[in-house]
Amino acid sequence: MPIERTPQNSSTQDFIEQNLRAQSPFLTEADDQPIEITIGPEDGEEVASIEYDEVEAPSFDANLAEFIDDSELQSIASDLIDDFESDKASRKEWEETYKSGLDLLGIRIEERSEPWDGACGVFHPMLTEAAIRFQSEMISETFPAQGPVKARIIGKSDTKIEEAAKRVVEDMNYQLTEKMAEFRPEHEKMLWSLALAGAAFKKVYFDPMLNRQVSMFVPAEDLYIPYGASDARTAPRITHVMRKTKNDVKKLQYAGFYSDVELGDPTKDFDDIQKRKDEADGFSALKDDRYRILEMQVEIDLEGYEDTDPDTDEPTGIALPYIVTIEKGSQTVLAIRRNWDEHDPFKRARQHFVQYTYIPGFGAYGYGLIHLVGGFAKSATSIVRRSEEHTSELQS
Repeated sequence: MPIERTPQNSSTQDFIEQNLRAQSPFLTEADDQPIEITIGPEDGEEVASIEYDEVEAPSFDANLAEFIDDSELQSIASDLIDDFESDKASRKEWEETYKSGLDLLGIRIEERSEPWDGACGVFHPMLTEAAIRFQSEMISETFPAQGPVKARIIGKSDTKIEEAAKRVVEDMNYQLTEKMAEFRPEHEKMLWSLALAGAAFKKVYFDPMLNRQVSMFVPAEDLYIPYGASDARTAPRITHVMRKTKNDVKKLQYAGFYSDVELGDPTKDFDDIQKRKDEADGFSALKDDRYRILEMQVEIDLEGYEDTDPDTDEPTGIALPYIVTIEKGSQTVLAIRRNWDEHDPFKRARQHFVQYTYIPGFGAYGYGLIHLVGGFAKSATSIVRRSEEHTSELQS
């Protein structure tokens, strides 16, 4: 059964030729009546051209979670949460020591009923005094009245360079003292935590809700560094645990920073260290309507966005730095973004955290007053209490 083809539609006619007999019950091999099939314009008609838009690749700063299948996102979330749980388990002893040290600060008045009602519940103020002294001395050094920023010219100097340095100092001091209203309070909280825990962090980033750069204090208990890493700068993986309200998440979703996905209600997941801090401040966390967000700076070989050899254009298998944001309760990926400079040929990870260390030690977190003199503070507290109890016994 001959079929006449038109050149512009040969592929379509091939398909028809291959499937026409199989799909039609009315045609048999005995049918030799020629059929002419012409697909194309009739005389005098214009050919209608169909243009197919090419799928545009996401921009460099795009949220790649918008372009990845849900099944792949679920696999990424599951693997990274397992890594986070492993990092958390590896520093369990550090957390236990830190929690015990928080009880020795004596910020909250303790009512004791042992060995009798009204027994002495005082704490020796050794730890608290040392932390306050460190905080007060360091804030005057790092945030003087004239501003925290100074300039030092390295190399040959002239009038133009000196004037440029002066402008930089004035602008930076204006930004840190006036524009970034949170800078000094966050810095003071960082110094207090640094003295006790041994490590504290500042996170410097662009806040889409404030539409400006911010510098926020991140306590050591909220930043997880994997076992074997020497500090946050060289760690292959960093997890910042953030707590955000439903409204905060919606704002970031509306701004396009997070994917617009349904998360459900937040899970009631309380952190032990945060509980101790709340108790010390006189608070009781009966209800927490905030999501627990894991912002992970990781190196992964992301399918579809692999590192390629510039000569062969073949995947190298090298993991690249990304920032993956996950809502822990639902294990939902909210964002995946590249974490290197677009024009960096080496694709080095950008640093968003500044680490401060009180006394460098064996691990990534260093040593604080709780580790150095916590045992002495506990012994001194016991001695003070025993002395008061002995005095009460003699008086009775």
